[in-house]
This record gives sequence, structure tokens and C-alpha cells, in this order.
Amino acid sequence: MARIRGKDTKPEVAVRSALHRAGFRFRLYARGLPGRPDIVLPRHGVVIFVHGCFWHRHGCSLSSEPATRRRFWQAKFDANVARDRRNARALRALGWRVLTVWECALRTNAGRERAIAALVRRIER
Repeated sequence: MARIRGKDTKPEVAVRSALHRAGFRFRLYARGLPGRPDIVLPRHGVVIFVHGCFWHRHGCSLSSEPATRRRFWQAKFDANVARDRRNARALRALGWRVLTVWECALRTNAGRERAIAALVRRIER
């Protein structure tokens, strides 16, 4: 568990790199915002969360259930999902658009390109 990163994960770095190449400038982990979003684009009024499918319960094949201590894990996952919803609601109330990029969308090169292209379109809207 100690080796699991909270910042600068491979999916986050991939999204940040692609956004930077596309000409976007951003801040990282804005402390003053609910949930400390992974990427903040103040000029566009957008915050981006790059979620791991396992921890944030995306529902894809990467969000498997641990075989032991099921009650503990279910409570932890439920708390994570509730916190994500609460933070997104608070950010929207502050006037931010909240976008989420899932880890599974970034696994392959083709998937990463599609996900980044869709993300750029959503930001520019």
C-alpha cells in the first residue's frame, strides 16, 4: 500500500503531457479547491480528475474486488465514491466544470489518443 502513489501517476503524467502539447497551461493540485483536483485550467474554468479505476470504482475490468476483508474494502470504496461526488458537487457550485479521465481509457496508445482528443474537445467547448 505504501507504494501506491497519490500524485504524478502514469495516467496523470500522460494527460498532463498531452494537454501541454495541445497548448493548454494548467496548475496542479490546487489546494484551495475541494478535492484538490489533479489538473486545473483556470482560463477555461475546468478541473480534471484522473481517476484510477480500482480506487474510484469505474466498473471496468480494472476495478476488481479484493478477495479478502471484503467489508473493509467495500466501505473504503464507498467512501471514495461518495467523496468524489461531494467534491464534484462543491466544485460545480463554485462555477467549475468537472471532467474525469479514467485510467482504463489511457491504457493503450489508441485509447489514450481518443481519450485526450475527447478531453480537448470538452475543454474547448
